[in-house]
Amino acid sequence: MHATLISYRSEYKNQFIALNKAWLEEFFFVEKHDLKVFENIEEVILNPGGEIFFCLVNGEVAGTVAMQKVNDKVYEMAKLAVDKKFQGQKLSNLLVDACIDFAKKKNAEKIMLVSSTKLTPALNLYRKYNFKETPLDETDYHRADIQMELYL
Repeated sequence: MHATLISYRSEYKNQFIALNKAWLEEFFFVEKHDLKVFENIEEVILNPGGEIFFCLVNGEVAGTVAMQKVNDKVYEMAKLAVDKKFQGQKLSNLLVDACIDFAKKKNAEKIMLVSSTKLTPALNLYRKYNFKETPLDETDYHRADIQMELYL
């Protein structure tokens, strides 16, 4: 297996949406705010200074993650998804590494995320990278019941 990380390319936009809808529909439901992001990826994530990364395995999109700029010092890691057939191959580690490298290059002080306590494997991944639980800020997502932060 040869995994490659790349930055956002518009030809992979539909894979970003499909991968995220798959896990959302498996564990929760696609919320209005998710649809807003999917319909306006450039305006919501990219144009304000964020990025979307894709992990390709033999040319196929296997996973994705977004970094949304909150402000000059904070980025939110969001929409981390790995295709079921590629899960268990540590691709999420490559995606988180890309997010951390991106934030450091932008001189960010921290990365934050919101998640759900139902997503134990994801929370274990974040804890492995030393993300710490913090009080949950107001969020647009009904499923979010935990917030975590990583100081860089």
